[in-house]
Amino acid sequence: MTNPLETAAVLIETLPYMQQFAGKTVVIKYGGNAMVNNELKQSVIQDITLLKYVGMRPVVVHGGGPEITKTLKQLGKETTFVSGLRVTDAETVSIAEMVLVGKINTEIVSLLNRHGAKAVGLSGKDADLIIAKKHFAEVHENGQVNTVDIGFVGDVEHINADILNALLDRGYTPVIAPIGVGRENESYNINADYVAGEVAGALGAEKLIMLTDVEGIYRDYNDKSSFISTLSLADAQQMIKDGTIGGGMIPKVETCIKALEGGTGKTHIIDGRQPHSILLEIFTAQGIGTQVVK
Repeated sequence: MTNPLETAAVLIETLPYMQQFAGKTVVIKYGGNAMVNNELKQSVIQDITLLKYVGMRPVVVHGGGPEITKTLKQLGKETTFVSGLRVTDAETVSIAEMVLVGKINTEIVSLLNRHGAKAVGLSGKDADLIIAKKHFAEVHENGQVNTVDIGFVGDVEHINADILNALLDRGYTPVIAPIGVGRENESYNINADYVAGEVAGALGAEKLIMLTDVEGIYRDYNDKSSFISTLSLADAQQMIKDGTIGGGMIPKVETCIKALEGGTGKTHIIDGRQPHSILLEIFTAQGIGTQVVK
C-alpha cells in the first residue's frame, strides 16, 4: 500500500514544474510502440490528460506508418521505400489518409475524450492547417546525388497556427494527423516527426516531446554509458554530419533542430516504452530521455 507521505512528497516535487509550465504549450509526437501496446497507450492518454488538467496546453501529432503498411498488405498492395520514405501513388495516399485520419486519429481523440481531455481531431486539410509541397527523395549512387519523385509525399510549407491557438484558447486538445494539402487541393503524406517540429515552431511551444522506441541519444549506441542527457543544437547538427546520429534517429533529431530554430523552448527525445514517460520527463528533475536545447 502506498505511503500517504510518499505520495505527498511526489506531488510537492512536481509543484515547481506545474507552476513553471502552467499555460504553456507542449507538442507531443505520439508514435512507436506506445501506439500499439494497450497498456502504454492508456499511459500516454493519461499523461496528456493530466497535462491539460494542471493547466498546460497539449497538442498531439501522431504517426501511423506500420498501420498503413498493414492495411496496404491486406489490400494486396506492396510497399516500396526509397531513402526510408514510402513511395506513395494516388491510391496509396488515399489509403494512408483513410488510416491516419479515419482510424488512428479518431481512436486517439475518442480515448482522450473518454478521459476528459476535450480532444478535437484534425488533418492538414482542416482550415488549411498544413500546406504542403511535393517532396523529392535524394538517392546517393556512385558518388552522385539524384532526386527521385516518390509520389504524394510532402514537405511542410506552412502551418496555420491560428486554428490551433483558437482551439487551445477554448480548452480543446488538438490531435493532428500528418496529412498535408497542396496548392491544387491534393493530399500529401508527411513524416509525422517533421510535422510535429513544424507545429511546435509555429506555436512557439515551450516543449516538443518525441516518443520513440529507444531511451534517447547515445554517442555510441553499443555503449550504454555514452548516453547523452542534454545535447546542444550545434552538437546535434555536428553528430548528424559525422554519422554519430544515423538511421531512424536522424528525422527525430532534425525535427528537434527545426523546432528550436522556429522558437520552441526545449525538445525532448524519450522512451515511449516506459509507462508515464511524458510525466517523468516534464515533472522530475532528472528526466528520462535526451533533451536537445539551444
